[in-house]
Amino acid sequence: MKAVGYQQSLPATDDKALQDIELPQPVASGRDILVRVEAVSVNPVDTKVRLRVEPEAGQYKVLGWDAAGEVVAVGEDVSQFKPGDKVFYAGSLTRPGSNSEYQLVDERIVALMPECLSYAEAAALPLTAITAWELLFDRLEIQQPSLKHPRPVLLITGAAGGVGSVLIQLARQLTTATIIATASRPESKQWVTDLGAHYVLDHSQSLTAQLKELDLDCVSHVASLTHTDQHYAELVQLLAPQGKLALIDDPTGGIDIMPLKQKSISLHWEFMFTRAMFATPDMIAQHQLLTDLSRLVQQGQVKTTLNQVAGTINAANLRKAHQLLESGKAIGKVVLAGWK
Repeated sequence: MKAVGYQQSLPATDDKALQDIELPQPVASGRDILVRVEAVSVNPVDTKVRLRVEPEAGQYKVLGWDAAGEVVAVGEDVSQFKPGDKVFYAGSLTRPGSNSEYQLVDERIVALMPECLSYAEAAALPLTAITAWELLFDRLEIQQPSLKHPRPVLLITGAAGGVGSVLIQLARQLTTATIIATASRPESKQWVTDLGAHYVLDHSQSLTAQLKELDLDCVSHVASLTHTDQHYAELVQLLAPQGKLALIDDPTGGIDIMPLKQKSISLHWEFMFTRAMFATPDMIAQHQLLTDLSRLVQQGQVKTTLNQVAGTINAANLRKAHQLLESGKAIGKVVLAGWK
């Protein structure tokens, strides 16, 4: 089968950073389903793994943790899917990725894709939607107004990226939170506004001063999606007592948790691969939340975050997509569809 992989950690501009290769087609067994991959999207995790993780000598590593495709075979213990089903999923960080014509994936982290979407539109959603859903409900626990926060105020930094694009929609549709998104360019500000943010701040300027202009002194919840190390001190200052701070990035040099103590602020990491990586007892929760997401899309409450289709799935196009993500200028999701 066709696939795209690499043997060395190289800059995305290098022709050997990602290469077109041929690999044996895998066989489904146990709770695995075999999917013919029709579309994939590219995430920051792809670029980070490419730069940090090298395969064993002589081997190729296949990236890709967002896909939509058709089930072509199922393992003997599979109960939720059958050949012919159209599915979407984010896969597992510990297994070969979706940049291949066929991929094995555990049924517990897969769902039927929304019927109203194309493969490309569906492939844009899984990883970022799982991350956003778990951030919102499992980590920040924004579900019902409480005595501490009668109406939650959610600040999302770096909101125009893939995770933020879904997070804004979920928060707007499923919670009572006031949503404050940050973005720095006119096109990204418009993007988050169109997705449902109540207010948009410029994260290249003082967030404190801009909040005051909105007659807000503090926020109850923060989802820090990028450059946490740059904004951390101000975010702690802006959080209300007993507030919650969740992050998904890798702050350079780590972060000092002591400033959180006086306000009893809780700190939460969100890593959407945890359930699959450790085969947690609630691993099937990702199947369930993707199923709920599919319903929301079908009902028109959430839309795909696809921003561009960057051609068919091959090494040259994937290298260009990696370069775009590494530039920090990507808005929404970049998807590749079809094989040539």
